[in-house]
Amino acid sequence: MIKRSLFLLLVFTAPLVAQQNPDWHREFPAFKIGGNLYWVGTADLAVYLINTPQGNILINSDFPEDVPLIKKSIEQLGFKYGDTKIILASHAHGDHDAAVGLIKKDTGAQLMIMDADVPETESTRQGRPGAKVDRVLHDGDIVELGGSKLTAHKTPGHTKGCTTWTMQVREGGRNLNAVIIGSPNVNRGFILVGNKDYPQIADDYAKTFKVLKSLPVDLFLGAHGAYFGLKAKHEKMKSGGPNPFIDPDGYKAYVAEREATFLKEWERQKQNPGSPAP
Repeated sequence: MIKRSLFLLLVFTAPLVAQQNPDWHREFPAFKIGGNLYWVGTADLAVYLINTPQGNILINSDFPEDVPLIKKSIEQLGFKYGDTKIILASHAHGDHDAAVGLIKKDTGAQLMIMDADVPETESTRQGRPGAKVDRVLHDGDIVELGGSKLTAHKTPGHTKGCTTWTMQVREGGRNLNAVIIGSPNVNRGFILVGNKDYPQIADDYAKTFKVLKSLPVDLFLGAHGAYFGLKAKHEKMKSGGPNPFIDPDGYKAYVAEREATFLKEWERQKQNPGSPAP
C-alpha cells in the first residue's frame, strides 16, 4: 500500500514539478514545418496544426493558460482558431491535454483520443480535463480531414494510450513522412516491475520501441520540442538551406538512446523490485 501510494503521489505531482521548466509556457514563433503542417505550441510543449480546405486539426492542447498563445500563433499564420475541427493528443498527461476541453468548447471541434487514454481524458480527478471524447481511436486508425490523413500508432508505456502520429506532407515536390512521437520516456516515479496499476507497463514500452523503429521517417517531431531539438533547428531554418526538421538519423539516434535508457532502468528495477524510476 505504501509503495503504491508513493507511486501515485510521484505520478500526480510530477507534472506540477515539471511546470517549473520556463519553456513550457514561453511564447515561441509559429512556423511552417513542412507542407500543411505547422508548429503553434510553446517553446517546448508541442501543438501541431494541420491546415486543410475543410478546417484545421490540432494535435495537443497544452495547459489552459497556454491557449491564448496557441490562438495567437494560429492567427499569426493566417488561420482561424475557430476553424479547428478535430483535436487529437499525444498522451493523457496535463502538459499535453489539460486544455482539450477548453478548445473543444471554444471551437466545437471533435475530440478523438486513443482507447486506453479515454478514461483519463474524461476524468475530472487530479485536475484532469473532464472532456467528453467524441471518437475513440484504436491502433492503426486513420483520422482524415480535407485530404489530409493521420495514422494513430498506439505506443503505450508512458501512458496506456500514448499515441505516435504519422502523416505525409507535400514539400519541395516530394512526399515527406512526418513522425510525431508520443513519448518513450520513463518518468520519475514510474514502476516497471510489480506495477499493480499497470502490470504490463514494461512489455508495452518494449513493444513501443519496436513500433518506433519500424516507422518510415523524414520529419522528426514529438510531444516536446526538446525531443528533436526544436529551438536549434528553428534557428537553422531561419537561415535558409535544407529543412533541418528532415532528420531521419536524429530520429534513429533518439529512439535508440531512449530504448537503451528504458532497458537500463528496467534491469535496475528487476534487481530492486518496487523501486520507482529516480
